[in-house]
Amino acid sequence: MSSTSKKRDLTLLPNEVVVGRWHNNSYRIVRELGYGATGTVYLAEGRDGPVAIKIASDSMSITSEVNVLRQFSKVQRPSLGPSFYDADDYITPDGCYPFYAMEYIKGEAFLPFLRSRGGEWLGIMVVQLLGDLHRLHQEGWIFGDLKPENLLVTGNPSRVRWLDVGGITKEGRAIKEYTEFFDRGYWGFGGRKAEPTYDLFSVSMLMINRAYPSRFEKNLKHGSTSLQSRVNDKEILTPFSDVIHKGLEGKYKSAMDMRKELMEIIQNTTFTSTTEKKIKRKETRTSIKKQKVQDKKKNSAIKNKRERRFVGIFESMLFASFLLILYILYLFGQAV
Repeated sequence: MSSTSKKRDLTLLPNEVVVGRWHNNSYRIVRELGYGATGTVYLAEGRDGPVAIKIASDSMSITSEVNVLRQFSKVQRPSLGPSFYDADDYITPDGCYPFYAMEYIKGEAFLPFLRSRGGEWLGIMVVQLLGDLHRLHQEGWIFGDLKPENLLVTGNPSRVRWLDVGGITKEGRAIKEYTEFFDRGYWGFGGRKAEPTYDLFSVSMLMINRAYPSRFEKNLKHGSTSLQSRVNDKEILTPFSDVIHKGLEGKYKSAMDMRKELMEIIQNTTFTSTTEKKIKRKETRTSIKKQKVQDKKKNSAIKNKRERRFVGIFESMLFASFLLILYILYLFGQAV
């Protein structure tokens, strides 16, 4: 692939056709899927169906990602990332833009998937993710920019898939792409050296992000202490708090160690699903409503009973007064 000195990124429009300079494969653009520091990803129609293509102005970043995807293809299934299809250059009047085509992964976004399910699903998905990270680390790579936006849940049974490999870095080098909320350097838990503990910190932040979907900023006065207190404030994180804290503090030697401990927690914890919680809330509301009705009936009955008793006493007193008046009249008649 050729290098380019183009300074600005290329914007592709729907129905625009990208034709590779060297392989002559054509891709009709459908829509933009997302963009990042290393380029923009589009959904496109290829010769054999839908594909995702990533195009950028920097050939070095594209070449690096292509090498990673090719490396993934050598790793035993299931594939860690999207399958690699093609790499080429797109010639335009404004210059030459490198791009590559890869598998288009269709599924549900990571956080919405978890928010619609109970706490056990957070553990299940992270266990699976840690297994994939372990395989990645064994190949000498670190994910780097690990965040929900780069993850998708597909299939039945559900499985986590990786969407963007732009942040994947050779172990031992400096992390080349990161997002502050998931970066241990930002939170003061360590540096940005590409090593397994960097990814495991991000895994803990993924779990925290499940409880705080809008995220939050660093407390400059309290830093790491503030972050850890956030974990303790959310019920959904309580079963996993020890694992999350250890992941933040870099206490796991490998992703597999973190995975094993998390699996033990899942096996020994009784989770209440979201559906069960909704049913319980509904039952509680129904019970309260019934109790109110019963209390109302009971109060009404007591009131009626009191009223009847009052009427009875009044009638008795009235009758007694009537008898007394008759008796007085009788005595008065005798006296006359």
